[in-house]
Amino acid sequence: MVGALLSRAQVYVLKSLDEAGLAALLERALSLGGLGIALEEEGGKLLLAQADGDGRRLLNLLEQLATAMRAAGRESADAAFVGEALAPSRRRFDKGGDAFYDQISALHKSVRGSNPDASLYWFCRMLDGGADPLYLGRRILRMAVEDVGLADPRALNTALEAVATYERLGSPEGELALAQAVIYLACAPKSNAVYAAFGAAKRFVAEDGSRPVPVHLRNAPTKLMKELGFGREYRYAHDEPEAYAAGERYFPDELPRDPRFYQPTPRGVEARIGERLAHFRQLDRAAGKQDAREDD
Repeated sequence: MVGALLSRAQVYVLKSLDEAGLAALLERALSLGGLGIALEEEGGKLLLAQADGDGRRLLNLLEQLATAMRAAGRESADAAFVGEALAPSRRRFDKGGDAFYDQISALHKSVRGSNPDASLYWFCRMLDGGADPLYLGRRILRMAVEDVGLADPRALNTALEAVATYERLGSPEGELALAQAVIYLACAPKSNAVYAAFGAAKRFVAEDGSRPVPVHLRNAPTKLMKELGFGREYRYAHDEPEAYAAGERYFPDELPRDPRFYQPTPRGVEARIGERLAHFRQLDRAAGKQDAREDD
């Protein structure tokens, strides 16, 4: 609903009924509804659990149960009869609605928060509600690159293999592979450095505009291009000490300094990546590269 309409309307927030509220509704329905049936204590508890906080569902289930009891010639229902009479119902899960996005948000944030138990809980809640496991698999892939990244490069492969396993096995066997990936990601070291770097680079390119490729980095497939000096001063990194061309510049010449997009975290594999990049910047400074900042 758009904000302009909301500002002119009285909004009522409908909340799920708790167990006490459902029990009160059930008691009124049994006493005033004229159904002429009775529920044993455990049977009533099972009926309340199947309602899952939804009063309308409770009344519908009670009507179904009454029909089954009349057909069986019963006046009272225990838990066993309730379980047989009522097919297991799905939990609240409005695919594409608020509950759907609330639950996927809870799953993602639990993984990001390194809580494997909560992550598994929300994953199973969504499966129980009827979520497409392949949709969950796609979200797991996003978690791997957005929240783990290069802190544990195996995370992405783990997620990819889990999705591939599900595609091969289907439900329910393939769901175990997705659950394994959820737990792995929740327990992995966390980094959003790649996610942040990608966003920063996209913003920089959008704002900076087009700049020519430096001559030494250009391709030279023709004789004319070679005569123009394309690629002539390029230094092949594999022929350099440590396979690193110290002082070489790869950004457009017009940029006064090399922008820094990727800032590795001190966690997991990225800690070693950060050390290696810092070493390369020291080599650049030793080679006289002007934009190798001292504060790096």
